[in-house]
Amino acid sequence: MGDITQALRAAQSGLLANQTALNIVSQNVSNVNTEGYSRKIIQQQSVVLAGQGAGVSIADFTRVVDQGLLKSIRLELAELNNYTVQESYYERMQETFGTPGDNTSIAHILEQFKEAAELLAVSPDRVLEQNEVVRQALAAVEKFADMSRTIQDLRLQADQQIESVVAEINQLTSDIDQLNDDIIRFGSTGNDTTDLEDQRDNKVDRLSELVDIRFFSRNDGDIVVFTSSGLTLVDTIPPTVTHDAASSMSSTSTVAGGQIDGIYVGERLAINDLTTQARGGQLAGLIDMRDDVLPNLQSQLDELAAQLRDQVNLVHNRGTPFPGHQELTGSRIFPLPQEQTIKLGGTDDVAIVLMGTDGSESISVRLSQILSGTAYGQTYGDGTDDSGGITITELAARLEDFFQLNGAPSASVSLNDQSQLAINLSNTSLGFGFRDEGGTTKGSSTTDASIQFDKNADGDVDETISGFSNFFGLNNLFDDGLAENVYDTNVLSSSFVSTGAVLSFRDSSTPDTGSGPEYLGEIVVPAGSTLQEIADLINNGGIDTQGTHFPVGAPVAGTSFPSVTNVTATVISDGSGYRLRIATDDGQSLIVTQDEGAGNTLLGELGLSEADVRVSTALNVRADIITAPNLVSTGRLEFDADRGEAGEYLTATGSNGVAEELAAVLSDPNSFSVSGGLPALNVGFTEYAASILSRNASLADTNSRQIDSQQTLTDSLQFKSDSIRGVNLDEELADLIIFEQAFSAAARVISVIQEMIDRLEQAVA
Repeated sequence: MGDITQALRAAQSGLLANQTALNIVSQNVSNVNTEGYSRKIIQQQSVVLAGQGAGVSIADFTRVVDQGLLKSIRLELAELNNYTVQESYYERMQETFGTPGDNTSIAHILEQFKEAAELLAVSPDRVLEQNEVVRQALAAVEKFADMSRTIQDLRLQADQQIESVVAEINQLTSDIDQLNDDIIRFGSTGNDTTDLEDQRDNKVDRLSELVDIRFFSRNDGDIVVFTSSGLTLVDTIPPTVTHDAASSMSSTSTVAGGQIDGIYVGERLAINDLTTQARGGQLAGLIDMRDDVLPNLQSQLDELAAQLRDQVNLVHNRGTPFPGHQELTGSRIFPLPQEQTIKLGGTDDVAIVLMGTDGSESISVRLSQILSGTAYGQTYGDGTDDSGGITITELAARLEDFFQLNGAPSASVSLNDQSQLAINLSNTSLGFGFRDEGGTTKGSSTTDASIQFDKNADGDVDETISGFSNFFGLNNLFDDGLAENVYDTNVLSSSFVSTGAVLSFRDSSTPDTGSGPEYLGEIVVPAGSTLQEIADLINNGGIDTQGTHFPVGAPVAGTSFPSVTNVTATVISDGSGYRLRIATDDGQSLIVTQDEGAGNTLLGELGLSEADVRVSTALNVRADIITAPNLVSTGRLEFDADRGEAGEYLTATGSNGVAEELAAVLSDPNSFSVSGGLPALNVGFTEYAASILSRNASLADTNSRQIDSQQTLTDSLQFKSDSIRGVNLDEELADLIIFEQAFSAAARVISVIQEMIDRLEQAVA
């Protein structure tokens, strides 16, 4: 009887095992078209009790999955999504910027601006040509502004999309963590967890599309997920990833500067910031677009706009409209006008001329006379320094005296509320103009006068600028209205190290410390400092990371150096290099200079100067020229040696010298600095604009080709994986027959044993 009972139980175990197997086949067949479903199989094992067979049991539920292939797919998915998430951004840029041949492209508009200048040179006195130059100049600045707006809108869109990606990452890591718990709980009781594992795989697959991940499994069935840089995303209690999208974006917005929030995994510490550590997935693609691709394009635009502004203004400041200016306001800001000084370089001089309504000279004076205080019978002893220069405030006062004493008693020359030089004759019967000359004799040959500027009022020349009117920005064609509160270096390599120097920082609002002009502070830069180390010195108030106020190269003991305040320095990427950016915290105009000791060349090595960033956004045609295009200067002040006793200056309506120079500067090669990934180029404005568009088109095409290549690779790996993990109906039907027959056989055994037991009971009875 015992053997019969044992046989019954063995048959029963076979019945149950094959029933489970049939259920698995049923699940496989029903999910043949379910994406992410992996084929399930059961492992059966013989049951042995007391050394004798006791039937069969389910040893394990397993999935047919190639884990190595799965890891490869997830790596390629991260790479693919890195490219695909950028596709729409490139499409938007292509639509907005176009190609060099498009009628609305910046290259085409600058070509039309050049052609308008050429026509003006032929007919300088025609209103139509004057209007056309202004119209094309406005078209150029509007295009610059439109392109800049698009770039910043796309950067903001990318930042907002990053916030959405971060939210989805948090949801996925939470789901994976919950599935981990469920798999451990059900697996510990021997239950089937393969469907839960499929769900977890689907979540991990999606996570790999968002961010580059690595993972490993533990013996209890859960998995640990972390980024390729080592930041843990799932393990016991997953950390929360945080990022707050910016409300607006500008060309100066950077992560390093704090205008853009980082992407923190867990605590908000620099070491947990994914911004510079993400290497794949949508997150990396969006960061690259927001912080590299688009800022590089902005940098190229700013370089083009700034060079256009500077070169056109240099030429336009040489000219004077007929019959002279009535009023002009400069663009240069003087934070310390009572202390900053200028003087003439070499033998250069400037004729300052008052003219009547016919354009003929009423009276003129030499700038050298104004500077020396010997003009028109008056002597000045104040406002000068030992080097022969005079302060900006004093220069304004002397120019005002000249105008008031010579026919314009209501004239004013002063520093306006923006600390810019403003001249107003307040006399419609007179006009004024400037003519740069290469000598001190009246009527000397024209050239851009060399103006030497002591920017920090320490008695040494800090800058030399070409052209008197150009120095002040009095007769600019283009204005940008930007405060001089941001400084940038040239694009430098990551291996750059500095020479030693003392850098000084000043503005117009900080009270005088008594040791000189208004200090924001000074730092000693030791030789061998990197850009980041210089930035750290500035941001730490002149104190290095060891807490030393003055590192190697400090001045003689006893010299007082105030700590740096109200200034923030950041290192930003630009193309394949980096820039050091220095800006005031309150927007005040900034002066950065260095000590003039022998061998102190740091500022020159850095190429530190007022930044061109924002120029393409803010550039505009001077307001009064828009209203009155006849103010476009087509010719210089001319000199006629046959007039008067010693010759006279005059303006003429048909003078076209400046118009010809304007056409030439728009046509001839110009030196463009390394910017946004473009190398230093010596090309015309149209060619440089075409280079920007071509590079943008090339990046878009490269991204498209990378998508195609990566898609092909990913699809190939996915097909291979699906062929392994997917359900094959032929295999399932074959298994169905086997398990069905095994089930029927087990049922038949049970039936036979039941019949034997019945007969045995009948015999006993």
